[in-house]
Amino acid sequence: MPSPKTDNQSLSQRLHAVIPGGAHTYSRGDDQFPANAPALLERGEGAYVWDTHGNRYLDYGMALRSVTLGYGHPQVNAAAIAEIAKGVGLTRASMTELRAAERLSQLIPAAEMIKFGKNGSNVTTAAVKIARAYTGRRFVCVPRQHPFFSFDDWFIGTTAVKRGVLEDHSAPTLVFDYNDINSLRALFDAHPGEIAAVMLEPATHITPCGGCDGETRWPETPCHACPNRGGNFLHQVRTLAHDNGALFILDEMITGFRWHLKGAQHFFGVEPDLVTFGKAMANGFALAAVAGKAEFMEVGAINKPGMERTFLLSSTHGGEMPALGAFLAAVDICEQQDVPAHLWSYGQKLRDGLAALAAERGLADHFVMEGPAVAVNYVTRGTDGAPSPLLRTIFAQEMLRGGVMMPWISVSLAHGDAELDLTLTAAAAALDVYSRALETDPADFLNGDAVKPVFRTHN
Repeated sequence: MPSPKTDNQSLSQRLHAVIPGGAHTYSRGDDQFPANAPALLERGEGAYVWDTHGNRYLDYGMALRSVTLGYGHPQVNAAAIAEIAKGVGLTRASMTELRAAERLSQLIPAAEMIKFGKNGSNVTTAAVKIARAYTGRRFVCVPRQHPFFSFDDWFIGTTAVKRGVLEDHSAPTLVFDYNDINSLRALFDAHPGEIAAVMLEPATHITPCGGCDGETRWPETPCHACPNRGGNFLHQVRTLAHDNGALFILDEMITGFRWHLKGAQHFFGVEPDLVTFGKAMANGFALAAVAGKAEFMEVGAINKPGMERTFLLSSTHGGEMPALGAFLAAVDICEQQDVPAHLWSYGQKLRDGLAALAAERGLADHFVMEGPAVAVNYVTRGTDGAPSPLLRTIFAQEMLRGGVMMPWISVSLAHGDAELDLTLTAAAAALDVYSRALETDPADFLNGDAVKPVFRTHN
């Protein structure tokens, strides 16, 4: 029988032989994980995943942040199975489509109309098309600090990975800096009357509040209840966009159903013209949506006689019923059990615990926890104070030895006290190795290659 390491290499070779990149998302690629990470996973349940040798790992990747309730949630699965029995996808729109659209519309005030899709890239591109169709303008603005909006050329052409992209397809995409309203204002000044929309995530580990002391009271006192919210960057962007006749688009692919049941837009008290959702909305089932005010969404309508047509989203599987049934079940659970509150609470305990372990070892300046509790991130810094992919790989490598897969931090309802204890036990051992690596040559502690950025020009 081959050893796990040899078998891992064999599985990786088989993957790359038939799948470009070895996975269907570049974030799942070999170059994003330590060498001791399993090449393939067999299954997931709750907060855990199992590899092909039956080894169990506590998971913080949670299917690229798409699973908020836990893998294989029985109520969500039952809802999807019930829709499978109805035929999966029908020749005309289904009652399930209608119920799902109405549920999202009732939940999110800005979502007066909805178009469903199967992935985030398609719905963000649809949002851009809606804005261009409505305004008759060419340009769209996105922040350089937000790493991914779409695999389509309009966005990918702004990254380092330009091969195969037509330059004129990405030329109308303008880049500004998050939390720097003057950088966005400069784009409007340079292109008067030509910008269709500004699209951005509400927040990542970087928040739009500019260090306001109100952040210390999150989530009990969300930003929408803060008297200083007028200085919030999202509010500034919305005002600037509207003053210049452009639409304000929020990409809630990651923040949606995490920051608040009604989205980060509700948490920050700002209403978008258009909004995109995906990932967590169906607990891992393939579902995404572009939604917004009817005034803008109706550019894709067919019941407006004489109106010029916009070919918006037309997807055979956009109305696929199992994913929509999963969404209906997931949002009910999210509401009934206040899942966002759990994500905030667990995230706070995890952030505090990891920070304390780092401080105990004199690593407070080298292993840094950043971001709010619901979007916590860890940063690994070398002796020069610069972010170190090598040290990040060492930490992830050692966490795997302790049975914890932590390529990034994404928390679910299935993460509880036992999972927190397991995580902190693994982290204590990992940070011991991390400390020794800092004192000598970190490369001596790494088995294999360091992780690499997804957006790079060459392999």
